[in-house]
Amino acid sequence: MKLNELKLTNPYLKLSAECYDRVKPAPLTKPFLIHANEAVAEMLGIDKEELYTEEFVDFVNGAYQPEGSDTFAMCYAGHQFGFYVDRLGDGRAINIGTLNGLHMQLKGAGQTKYSRSGDGRAVLRSSIREYLMSEAMHGLGIETTRALALIGSEHSVFRQEWEKGAIVLRVSPSWVRFGTFEYFAHKKKLKELEALTDYAIAESYPHLIDVENAYASFFGEVVKRTARLMAEWQAVGFNHGVMNTDNMSIAGLTIDYGPYAFLDDYDAGYICNHTDQYGRYSFGNQPSIGEWNLRALMAALSPLIHTEKMEESMAGYWKIYKAHYTELMCRKMGFDEVIEGDLALIQHMLGTLQGLHIDYTLFFRTLSRYDGDRAAILKLGLYHQPMHDWLDDYDARLAQNSSTQEEREGKMLMSNPKYVLKNYMLQGAIDAAVEGTYALIDDLFRIARNPFDEHPEYERWAGVTPEVYKNNKLSCSS
Repeated sequence: MKLNELKLTNPYLKLSAECYDRVKPAPLTKPFLIHANEAVAEMLGIDKEELYTEEFVDFVNGAYQPEGSDTFAMCYAGHQFGFYVDRLGDGRAINIGTLNGLHMQLKGAGQTKYSRSGDGRAVLRSSIREYLMSEAMHGLGIETTRALALIGSEHSVFRQEWEKGAIVLRVSPSWVRFGTFEYFAHKKKLKELEALTDYAIAESYPHLIDVENAYASFFGEVVKRTARLMAEWQAVGFNHGVMNTDNMSIAGLTIDYGPYAFLDDYDAGYICNHTDQYGRYSFGNQPSIGEWNLRALMAALSPLIHTEKMEESMAGYWKIYKAHYTELMCRKMGFDEVIEGDLALIQHMLGTLQGLHIDYTLFFRTLSRYDGDRAAILKLGLYHQPMHDWLDDYDARLAQNSSTQEEREGKMLMSNPKYVLKNYMLQGAIDAAVEGTYALIDDLFRIARNPFDEHPEYERWAGVTPEVYKNNKLSCSS
């Protein structure tokens, strides 16, 4: 499909006008294409040749609006670091329309009603991070928003210093957040709350349409998806950094990539967001915060659903989380199935990694080729006895497998990525982009799409993070 053939729809605009504010994008000065995602273009039905035209840059810049586009910003509230804020909304994201069931947003396209004295812009560094990480999470098999394109510009934006503005055109099957429900519940707008719930069911849980007790089932489904998402973050070593309820997807997606990080050395207490002084959103706290946020959603939905029904769903949160997490970790360790005692073995392993300051991703990739020779694994830590102790238990557990070592290795190599986009790698791409060189973005994008492959030309990124960059903290605008 050519750009001039696009016909967008706007299903969200059928809701109450209080759910959104119509606003026009403010195009950047002298925009240019940095990268386009041909796989997402295919999902949208856009010809890949269109991605490299001037018209496409205008499209991402908000200067060209296809037929049916009716641009708007979404309104929502949320608990930020545990404190309720009654009016947030899309402060720097403008929705441009829906195509093939995917809702498109321009992030960094100017001020909206919800910018709260901000400029509505996104700087190049944060845009590179979101563009690459959303694709990386998809490559890892974790539910996430995606991005169609990244453009840069000569537009100056001030943060702590002057930087260049950029826009990411990001797409998602849903942009509805926990905080969207909180907004209407706190204002006691029950008609709007009910309409929003019907919309969310139709958009993300269509199998529940016309089902008896659909609202209670809807909440139960959100609990399941959230529990599973938390397990997947923990298993791969991903720290989101800002798990406010306005950053939690009602569809169970990873959204809003800010000061995130993949773990370098394993540290359950790692905090990637320097604003998070007390570690509310530390890596190890994420499953508990998932539950906390669901309880905030439960309170918002209480006018529509009996609390007892929602408590029944919440009672299953930790069971779902632990089952999925244990399954994922056992897969990473090469076990044919989950058996009693595996969770204790996992906890022993994590304690060993933390005590020895061992790189999380590198450990599992090395373990994938373990054949009884401990040398490669022992090299990962300075002290050997704690790892010997764990490997003794691991060897005993492997003896209960029926698969061969070759079969186990093949499965483990597809469960343990060789590459994750660590922050020092992203910073290298950002530094080069500031100087006008974008080749590293291309390289990291290839890795992001296929993180389990060997990529011998990128071997330098498969090792331990340089000491100076380990487990650094970032800001929300990073």
